[in-house]
Amino acid sequence: MGRPALFLDRDGVINIDHAYVHKREDFDFVDGIFDLVRTARERGYLVFVITNQAGIGRGKYTEGDFHLLTDWMCGEFASRGAPIDKVYFCPYHAEHGIGHYKAESPFRKPNPGMILQAAQEFGVDLATSVLLGDMETDILAGARAGVGSTLLFRPPGHPQPEVTQAHAVVAAHAEVEAFLPQHVAA
Repeated sequence: MGRPALFLDRDGVINIDHAYVHKREDFDFVDGIFDLVRTARERGYLVFVITNQAGIGRGKYTEGDFHLLTDWMCGEFASRGAPIDKVYFCPYHAEHGIGHYKAESPFRKPNPGMILQAAQEFGVDLATSVLLGDMETDILAGARAGVGSTLLFRPPGHPQPEVTQAHAVVAAHAEVEAFLPQHVAA
């Protein structure tokens, strides 16, 4: 049996979603994200970021821009004792992509490809894992991959969903800790 993981969407969960965030100066961390990742790590969870990055496919920024920002973001997490194990991203968009980015992809949420790849690469026990996303596409990807707990993040001031397939709706990152029991390695 593998280790559980905490899967995090990026825009809207890790950082405030200002639309197509690709520069450090536009990257504002959501309150509580470092504490959440530290808690997950302390409880034995792997931590992965799974993010659609259609801005690449639409030509708004490059994969190089994304990697520079990602390296900086991961450095910020590591410097706060909350390292990220790996970041998975999908730059493709079947409708609005440009050039080779205009394509269907098993990795673009709501498809579960990024989650399944992390599970395969790291031996993740999906049934005991947790996913935190701010869009229904995140929740569907988690459900399709077999993630045990899918949580929809809706902070105060954001519209509450009329319908969701999430196991729970949370208003703050601190609420996620209740879904992260201590993992004891066998």
